Amino acid sequence: MALIETLQSMPLLFVALAIILGLLVGSFLNVVIHRLPKMMENEWRVQCAELASATDPAPVQVTNDKPAYNLVVPRSACPGCGHQITAIENIPIISYLALGGKCRSCKRKISPRYPIVEGLTALFSGIIAWHFGFGLAGISALILLWGLIALTFIDADTQLLPDSITLPLLWLGLIVNINGTFTDLRSAVLGAVFGYLALWSVYWMFKLVTKKEGMGYGDFKLLAAIGAWLGWQVLPIVILLSSVVGAIVGIVLILLARLGRNIPLPFGPYLAMAGFIALIWGQQIMDRYLRSFQ
Repeated sequence: MALIETLQSMPLLFVALAIILGLLVGSFLNVVIHRLPKMMENEWRVQCAELASATDPAPVQVTNDKPAYNLVVPRSACPGCGHQITAIENIPIISYLALGGKCRSCKRKISPRYPIVEGLTALFSGIIAWHFGFGLAGISALILLWGLIALTFIDADTQLLPDSITLPLLWLGLIVNINGTFTDLRSAVLGAVFGYLALWSVYWMFKLVTKKEGMGYGDFKLLAAIGAWLGWQVLPIVILLSSVVGAIVGIVLILLARLGRNIPLPFGPYLAMAGFIALIWGQQIMDRYLRSFQ
């Protein structure tokens, strides 16, 4: 009880703790970003094999004798030499700098994205803690932030938005708003419904006109989750911000010849960015927008 009162009365202490926690969570998010898509692929292979064994006259025997692969095991290791990462080599950001961005064993370069994810998670966690302070809003907003960061990098890598992250975020948003933490429950439910239907409608209109798929179903679920957290009122802001940022980035990449015109561009990162902006500054943006019509 004394700790809670201390954190409530000393906002800078909560910010500092959030930054430290953000570094640790960011290190774990790197594992999630790398392993979760591979876990999904392994599950799909097993399902395909089971389906083939059920329909093939000469069924293929499905075995699960491969070593366990999940978010806990095996231990993280260098993809080049297989050197297992020790605890001292896994200190967020510090270990990367101390090792010079290279494997301690084979000197293979380590992707700078690992410390980038850790640093961004720490920075944004500090912003959340400063904005909301210690309480249900601040703690739950941190969970939303961490989910959005994981989804951003997974979608950027694989163009996948795993249900194992988007759907729990959606339900958690509704639960958090039972007592109106970020918005009233009615607005949260409508936000989830309209968030899904908004992009679902765009998807089908685009497909009917072009005969192509413009986005994935994961984008619908992500926007539904953001709507569940922040309410239906912020959905226009989120859609507008994400569309503008996505269009600008896409045009820049095309001009730099890093992206072909027919190569799909993941939309999830821009939805996540817009969701974070709306979480922090959504009310101010809406107020300024409404005042412009007065």
